This record gives sequence, C-alpha cells and structure tokens, in this order.
Amino acid sequence: MRTNFYYFVILAPVVTTTFGATYQRSSQLAGQSFLDAFTFQAISDPTNGRVTYVDQSTAEADGLVSVANNKLTLRADYTTTLSSSGPGRNSFRIQSNSQYETHVAIFDIEHMPQGCGTWPAICTFNFLWSEVGANWPNEGEVDIVEGVNDQTPDTCTLHTSAGCTMPSSRPMTGTPDGTDCDAYDNGNSGCGVSIDDSKSYGPQFNSNGGGWYAIERSSSYISIFFWERTSDSVPSDVKSPGSSVDTSNWGTPAAYFPDTDCDFSTHFGPHNIVINLTFCGDWAGSSSVYAASGCPSTCVNYVNNNPSAFQNAYFEFNSLNIYQ
Repeated sequence: MRTNFYYFVILAPVVTTTFGATYQRSSQLAGQSFLDAFTFQAISDPTNGRVTYVDQSTAEADGLVSVANNKLTLRADYTTTLSSSGPGRNSFRIQSNSQYETHVAIFDIEHMPQGCGTWPAICTFNFLWSEVGANWPNEGEVDIVEGVNDQTPDTCTLHTSAGCTMPSSRPMTGTPDGTDCDAYDNGNSGCGVSIDDSKSYGPQFNSNGGGWYAIERSSSYISIFFWERTSDSVPSDVKSPGSSVDTSNWGTPAAYFPDTDCDFSTHFGPHNIVINLTFCGDWAGSSSVYAASGCPSTCVNYVNNNPSAFQNAYFEFNSLNIYQ
C-alpha cells in the first residue's frame, strides 16, 4: 500500500517534477528470516562464469552461508585450488520466494564481495525458477549493486527488450553510461548509471563499514539510492526502518530511470530479488576489462589458483526491509 505525492516546481521556462510516495512494510528480514525468504539456485551460470552455484545443503556444509548476530553472510569457497579442467569455484546464487512490482526495498549491507575476478550482484528480474529466465529480457532486469574486479563505483543498470531508452539528462546524482536499455544492443551493456561515490562498491565500500542501498520501483519510474555508512544524510526511515517509509524525504536518487521513452507496463513484469557472486564470465573475465583493472595473470587462472584471495569475497547483510 502506498500514497503518492507529486511536487511541481515551476522555474520558468522549465517545469521539474519530483516524485515521492509512502509505502507500508510487508517484510522485515534479518538473519534467519532473510535466509528463509530466499531459495538457493544450483544452476549453470547464465553469465558463463568460472563458478559452481551450490544448493543450500552444500552451502551450509561448506560454510558458504551462515547466520550469526542476526546477520546473514553469503560467501564463496576460499580454500580450494581448482583444476583447469574441473568445475568452477563454489559460490551462491539465491532468489527471493516472493515477486514484486511497485515496492521499495532497503538493503543494509555491511560487506560486499571483493577481489580480482569477482562479479557480485544484487538485482531484480523475473526468473520463475528457471535457469536462463523464461521471458528474459522481456520483463526487464534492474541491477542495483553490480561491479567487477574491485573497480569502483557501483553501476546501476536496466536491461530490457527493444524500445526502451532513457533521457541523457535527468534528476540524479550519478552519471549515465548509456541510454539504450535493449539487452540485444551494445553487447547487453544496458542503460547504466555510475554512482557518484567511490565508496559505493568494493574494498572502499567495505573499509567504510558498508552502507544502504534502496530501490523504489513505481509504474512510472525506478529510483536507486545509496548512502554511505558514515553519511550524515541517511534518512531516518532508512537508518532505523519502521512500519512505513516516505521516499519524498530521501532527496535526489543516485540513479533515476523514468518512463519518458520506455513503457514500463510492457517492459517490466513481476520481479524476484537475486543475490549472487560469480567469477570471471562475460564481464569480469573479458580480457580487456580484466587487464584494465590491474589484476594479475588471466581471470580464470587467477581464480583457479589463488583460493585465499577470496577470503573477503562475501556479502554480509544486516537486514532487508521491503515496503509496498
């Protein structure tokens, strides 16, 4: 349930519209309840990574998932040297049991995976429990947290079917990396936005104690917000989540995707939340991308032969609060 607010600021000759809404909490997840709200996907990696996604029983037996102090930790294996002809590094891929359309989700993250070869992501799309997505990209994908090889900042991206573009200039603090959201154009780079904060991703995010990511999805726009742990501008209903949130008090989003040139009703459907960590693959393992990051050797050789390098390749979540 939500209540919309529309503020119209007239500064002749320009009319600027700022959107905001109040939403009521539908899920309060932390520790075991966070884990119980998701299902492990032991599937082949759609991004062709040097990874083996394991089921929950394997993850528990191998210490890849744990709950302590009401926090959820998800990590990759960091003890096994891999054979070049064998399977990839064991890791996690979890998907929410519920699907969401209009909603707000607030992720309180204390630590995210880091290391050369890593490619962590928190995203939403409609996977319907299938390996490659029954209707991807026709129902859209929203990448909230995504990056590779410790390269900051975080990139927020939409991937859609044809006919969805974003204006090059729009109210957000981030920098657009592309405006064509079509997954079949430009090597599926999508219409991304780089967050204007070096502490939004990787080792710098972790050394600063992490922070909060939030997504607001409505029928006419998608906004993504980021606040550092040490920021003095974190909204009170983000820092101390309650029964409702009012996004009209959150300020300018880090990334803003309006429906100006994209019909959301035909490009976005119900979405699951997916949290995963792969290695190398189509992006992190691209020879040009990997080399530009300053990482040693080749991506696959490094991931195979340096297990201890992935001791910090883990997510630690304090909570996930969802409002509708």
